[in-house]
Formats: sequence, C-alpha cells, structure tokens
Amino acid sequence: MSTAPTVPRRRLGTDGPEVPVLALGSWNTWDRMDFGDAVSLVARSAELGCAFFDVAHYDMGPHAENSRTDLIFGRAVREAGLARSDWQFCGKLWLWDYPATGFTRQMETSLERVGAESADLVVVGDYLGELDVARVVADVAEQIDAGRFRGWGVNNWRYRDLRAAVDIARAHGLVPPSFAQLKYGLARRSMAEGHYYAPLFDAGELALQASDVFEGGMLVGNLRPDRRIGADVGGIRERIAAAYPRVRQLADTLGASPAQLGIAFCLANPATANVLVGVSRQSQLEDNVGAVELLDRVGAPALRRAARDLWLDRDVAPDGTW
Repeated sequence: MSTAPTVPRRRLGTDGPEVPVLALGSWNTWDRMDFGDAVSLVARSAELGCAFFDVAHYDMGPHAENSRTDLIFGRAVREAGLARSDWQFCGKLWLWDYPATGFTRQMETSLERVGAESADLVVVGDYLGELDVARVVADVAEQIDAGRFRGWGVNNWRYRDLRAAVDIARAHGLVPPSFAQLKYGLARRSMAEGHYYAPLFDAGELALQASDVFEGGMLVGNLRPDRRIGADVGGIRERIAAAYPRVRQLADTLGASPAQLGIAFCLANPATANVLVGVSRQSQLEDNVGAVELLDRVGAPALRRAARDLWLDRDVAPDGTW
C-alpha cells in the first residue's frame, strides 16, 4: 500500500485522549460493503493514522435495526491484523430503553459483539422526554470503575442536561463528560456555535465531535439518499439539498472536493477535536484525508469566511431542544 502523512491529532476534551481529526462511524457503513473491502479500509485507516472507530450496536428505539455492522467491524479489525493498541474504539450507550436496559448489559453485549475487552470512550445517546441526569452520571461512573471504558461524551443532549451532568460529576468526584457529539457542518452550526455550547468549548470544558457532517450524503452530491439518515432538526433538509450547487461551486473554487470542504470547515473551528464520517469505500477515505491539506492551504479564517452564507439552521434552537 502507498504511504501518506499521518492524520493530525487533537485532544478530545481537557482530560480526554488525543485522537485523530478524522474518525470513522459504523451506522450504515460496514454492512454496506464487501467484507474484503472492509478489511482493506480498516488497514488503510491505520496506515493514515485515523484508526478511530465509533462503533455501536443498533438494537434499540429508532435504531432497532438488528444491524450486523458492529459484528462485521469486529471481524474486519481482526482480519486486518490490528492489535488493540493500534486503534481507538468509541462505543455507544443508548437511552431509549434506559434504565430498563441498563448500561452494564449494553456494554457487555457491545464489547462481546465487537470482540474487545473494553472501549476507550463511549457516547451516551440522545433521548426524548425528561432524563434522570444524576442516575446517568452514576451509572456511567460504574462502567468506568468496572474498566469498560475510560471517558465519555454525549450525543445531541439538551444543554441544561449536559450542564447538569458536568456539575453533578464534579460535585461527586466522578468523571464528567469530556466531549459532545453534535450535528455540525457547513449547513448546521447553531448548536455547536450557539451561545449555550460554544462557551463550554471556548473554556475547554468540552471538546466538539462533529457528526452528520454531510447530511446523509446530500452535501457531497447524494441528494436522494437510499438509506436511513439522521434526524432533520428544524425541518431544513430541503434547503440543505438545494444548497449543494453552492457547496460544489465553492469546493471547485478552492480546488477541493465537497467532502474535503465539509470536513475542513469543521476542523477550522478550534473546538473540533475530530470529525466523524461514514465511509463505505477506500476512495472516500483517501479523499476525506485531503481535508487536512485544504485547511492548511487555505487557512481557517479564510475558509470560514468563504462558507459563511451556507449556514442554514440559524433559526433552529441552539440549546438542543427540538
């Protein structure tokens, strides 16, 4: 295989680990490719220095899909010959059936399916209705004490609950969340850059993990995705699809692909520790890594100025309420 510069690393929260700025997700990815291609993709990610994998067991609530993507990933990482120290594993804890289905059961099942003794990190998923934040913090701490992971983050939580989780953890000497996985990209910025979450990022209390960067593929030209994609918070998806020609034009002007533009925009925000992308072909991975060169070449201020008119969710609540 060819060699390439290692993907840069940033710290995922004040007390978090250093992670590559590009991370690979598992939803509708590993189960959409030939197994041999999955093995090659895992191996190539390690060569490029971006072997950080967000791997979930999709079996609950809106994700009750009985997906095999985590099983496939576990087989692929073993077939690729990677030692556990060669890759970082971020798992998922779901709140859809919590606390009826507790975190111990979820973690034991997830780790067994992937074939790992522990994760490095977990993301505690989003939710509807009210959340017993104190119980979540205590139950996460129990999993950390059991050695199943070392740090955690939240996925699109309402600000008030995230703030409470940080404060409760610190008051009781427990591990607070160190990062927030939020919808973030060229079109969706209100939550990550708004007056609720942004001060936490600026103060170093949290790091940002950007997800759903391409709006299910729409911002890279797949205007009618043939698979399930993330929730359309604020009902702006038609406007996002209509914005693709402007994204394509700007990318062409900068000598880049739309994917490189989308990732580089996220990394232009110093709050962003890494960008979580869905990749089902090695060519996509190679292209995505080019975002690092684009950011270095154009510079963060110029990139943000060029993309200022693509912000489409200005009217969406920045505190995470739908």
